[in-house]
Amino acid sequence: MFLILFTMETLIPDKSYFRIGEVSKILNVEPYVVRYWETEFRTIKPVRTRTSQRLYRKKDVEELLTIRNLLYSQRFTIDGAKKQLYKAKENRESKNNNGAEKERLMRIKEELIQIKEMFDK
Repeated sequence: MFLILFTMETLIPDKSYFRIGEVSKILNVEPYVVRYWETEFRTIKPVRTRTSQRLYRKKDVEELLTIRNLLYSQRFTIDGAKKQLYKAKENRESKNNNGAEKERLMRIKEELIQIKEMFDK
């Protein structure tokens, strides 16, 4: 399975937060589309200001680019895109868990070697 996060021609400015107008320009979609995707995809959670303006973090913009790619380039439905994002998340978590598990086993191995050396003396 192949999942493209976003195309190389799409550059995200180096900022912490983006207003909905900036996000819609980056994505090349109308602001109402961004708001709709926000309701459909729970991973998109913009921060709200005191005046209720949405401020999207860089990770939100990256997720929105992925969603746009799934919907527009790869022609998934909303439900299909949700499933793809869920699978990608599971794969990332699985890889992270495997790395942590491997590190834990390496520490146990080192401790066992130290114990063996103590008994060999």
